[in-house]
Amino acid sequence: MAKKSPLQELINGLQEDLSREYQAIIAYTVYSNVLTGAQWMNIAAELKKHAHEELEHALIIADQLDYLGAMPNAKPKEVKLSKKPQDMLRFDLDNETDTIKAYRQRVTQAEAVGHFALAEQIRKIISQEQEHQHDLATALGIEVPNILKQGA
Repeated sequence: MAKKSPLQELINGLQEDLSREYQAIIAYTVYSNVLTGAQWMNIAAELKKHAHEELEHALIIADQLDYLGAMPNAKPKEVKLSKKPQDMLRFDLDNETDTIKAYRQRVTQAEAVGHFALAEQIRKIISQEQEHQHDLATALGIEVPNILKQGA
């Protein structure tokens, strides 16, 4: 079996990232509407904002895939559901952490094949994803997961 080119590996990674962005859009949309109780109203509003930002990320990634000659996929990763607000927020936090790890790898891949503008676009997305991660950890009353300690 032939080894994939670095550009093809980047494209495949971006397809995974796009699926994760779709997952986030769906999760934030659903979770923001099912969180109930006074203590969750502020975070529900924040999740709606996150859903809009994740859509922006999906559009950026889809544009980049098109630019690289690939058809953007239309398949979200699975969205976990729960009746417990803490579980939903934890699912989101774990997804954001995984997304940041993946995007850090994508920056390295993009730069390795000379796509520096793509790397900069992804860095901007990482910045927003880290804000989401912070918001979710704060809502859960826990420390923000340390990406570097998790081997990314």
